[in-house]
Amino acid sequence: MADSNVVQGQYAELNGLKLYYEVHGSGAPLFLLHGGANPSDTFGPTLTELAKTHQVFAVHLQGHGHTPDIDRPLRREFMAADVAALIELLGLNQALVMGYSMGAAVALQLAIQHPALVRRLVLVSTPMRRADAYPEAIASFDNMSASAPQIGAALQQSPLAQLYPAVDWTRLFTKLGEMVAQDYDWSDAVAALPMPVMLVFADADCWRPEGIVAFYRQLGGGQRDGGMDGSGRPAGQLAIVPGTTHYTLMATPLVAQLVAPFLLA
Repeated sequence: MADSNVVQGQYAELNGLKLYYEVHGSGAPLFLLHGGANPSDTFGPTLTELAKTHQVFAVHLQGHGHTPDIDRPLRREFMAADVAALIELLGLNQALVMGYSMGAAVALQLAIQHPALVRRLVLVSTPMRRADAYPEAIASFDNMSASAPQIGAALQQSPLAQLYPAVDWTRLFTKLGEMVAQDYDWSDAVAALPMPVMLVFADADCWRPEGIVAFYRQLGGGQRDGGMDGSGRPAGQLAIVPGTTHYTLMATPLVAQLVAPFLLA
């Protein structure tokens, strides 16, 4: 990870996987789940800030970073099961969970599959339906597997390859492409989530505003005036970060500032 204050980095053997994770800071347990391809600096200033108030478990998901791939498709549901197994292995009854992009989709599946394990949930730039992406984003999802050799060759020459020499980048993007090409609609499951949920998006995200609003509505938001005393507002929250895109969102310290009060509540 980019943070220099790493307490420990270790592996947990579970679900046929050698899952790598790092522990930063102290306080209430918070699991951070990275986006696709790059776990090293996905959370950057966000991890640094949140580690001041939480014991942050930064997990490298299947085939990413220091977690070796296994003979299993990349699926959000499978990776969610891995994180659930890690939480239980560590003897934690509940944890705060925050994810970005692919990691947010994994976090959402974790909350759907194992709601008792998740105390509060922060989802950064992920939808509840694949159809909520812009057409050009969907086209890039559909083309990812075919482009995997070119992407892999480019990444092999990048600093990421030096950080994670064991990663087979072509294999990773082939499997990522197979995953993101699949359609999904989790709106019914979202409406049934029992824990408070905070959504965070860029103001120029790859997800359409209509989909963002629909997601918030499924969580009980956007239904009525919150009232002068706040009595009419829902348990969940929605934040739009100005001046950012899906790809620059985590580079701003604003994300940590926005989510910190929600996580500490």
